[in-house]
Amino acid sequence: MTRYGQLRIGIDVGGTNTDAALLDGASILASCKTPTTEDVTAGIRIALRQVMNAAAVERTAVGAVMIGTTHFTNAVVERRGLARVAAIRLGLPAATALPPLTDWPDDLAAAVDGGCYMFGGGHEYDGRPIEKIDLAALERIACTLAADSRHDIEVTAIFSPLYATGENQTAELLKSVDSRFRVTRSHELGRLGILERENAAILNAALRPLAARTTAAFRRALAEEHIDAPLYISQNDGTVAHVDVVERFPVSTFSAGPTNSMRGAAILTGVDDAIVIDIGGTTSDVGMLLGGFPREAPVATQLGGVRTNLRMPDIVSVGLGGGSIVRDGGESIGPDSVGFRLRERALVFGGDTLTATDIAVAAGRSQIGDPARVKDLDSNVVTRALHRMSEILDDAVDRVRTSRGSSTVILVGGGAVLIDADQLSGADIRCPDHAGVANAVGAASAQVAGECDHIYAYTRTPRAEALRQAQALAIARAVDAGAEPGSVEIVDSDETPLSYLPNEAMRVRVKAVGRLIIAAGDGELK
Repeated sequence: MTRYGQLRIGIDVGGTNTDAALLDGASILASCKTPTTEDVTAGIRIALRQVMNAAAVERTAVGAVMIGTTHFTNAVVERRGLARVAAIRLGLPAATALPPLTDWPDDLAAAVDGGCYMFGGGHEYDGRPIEKIDLAALERIACTLAADSRHDIEVTAIFSPLYATGENQTAELLKSVDSRFRVTRSHELGRLGILERENAAILNAALRPLAARTTAAFRRALAEEHIDAPLYISQNDGTVAHVDVVERFPVSTFSAGPTNSMRGAAILTGVDDAIVIDIGGTTSDVGMLLGGFPREAPVATQLGGVRTNLRMPDIVSVGLGGGSIVRDGGESIGPDSVGFRLRERALVFGGDTLTATDIAVAAGRSQIGDPARVKDLDSNVVTRALHRMSEILDDAVDRVRTSRGSSTVILVGGGAVLIDADQLSGADIRCPDHAGVANAVGAASAQVAGECDHIYAYTRTPRAEALRQAQALAIARAVDAGAEPGSVEIVDSDETPLSYLPNEAMRVRVKAVGRLIIAAGDGELK
């Protein structure tokens, strides 16, 4: 038996590169950037090996590994690897006008539609049941699904984030019929708003078989590299969750990439409030840091063309990255990219495609590849391309800026060399050391969170008591997720009046965040 330590490895898998960083507290011991492989897991193994060898530390010194992945986002965008889902809604006689899968893209709906079933159930906002669930009818449907080998099911009930008994009862009945059922309960994922919450639950259920295969591959990669440490996966809100949790809730990882970069930007600069531009190989993601965390999107967000109400960062993505293809004498850049084939197709690597990376090398901003291959590039093309890059990013910054005037802008990502500090107007530009692996640093430094999203009637529960209860619940959920109790802080809180409900109804949302406990323990090397 051997003992593992307190070092953390952060890995972020992008469309072009897989980045890794090894941290000891706030110190970066080693980092690396490797091309993403078609077999993404192989790229993770390569990154693990490189960063461990560079730091020359024992495998047993690693206390945790955090991975940010695009597996599940890509599966939805590309409509591949998705399971067919039986959608069960509890709400009759209400909630019939817009059935499940309403307003979904036709191709995505066709890929996941495993049947829609409606039953009585759900609650009013004050806890009164709308109607009892017909358990006998539900059991008959469960037997039909089991006979058809449709094992992926989601259950949504009206106001279930407040009163989850109907969803829990349904899930228990389903599992009693067939233990192979994978049941996603909407109250564990989304917020209030039945359609968006149901959409998120259906997407989650469709991804669960893929999540099981992907997380098993991640575990196998760690074992093959002889790293016996807890594995965590990055989430949308700048926090991490244990791999077992993400296996059940893969949709929680959809925006982990840009979120990791924003958290990394805050850590590398010590600036908690700023605009962050993460320039990758394919896209640039621009968002606002508030208190060291990404500003959350205030409205329902689109995932693969589907509206959801998951916790998502407010990000503007533009088609500009190191692999973006340059055309029309520098006037047109992207949005198409050579992606992870940059080292095959870019001019500086002996390829035949003019990319944004070639422009950066020709302008003397980067030394990668062979600069001699672009030394004869028309200077006018280079000038026009650089100007076009700054225009694209200027526009994106304006879209996330909350006020006029100068702003602090942090440049991170492997493509940060594409932009000079004097190219963006009205901004204090910062590009920290290790900016190229800010996403991996953000993953390794991620914390854990807990959230409360509840409706209180202020005539029954005074405001001060309601806020105290909500904060206590958010803190308790963060601790349950693995946060060190003494480190948990309230990072976000808001109240929204619900004028259409009686008794001075108020929606109260509170988010708490704390440091992940990485306790040294015994771990047998495999």
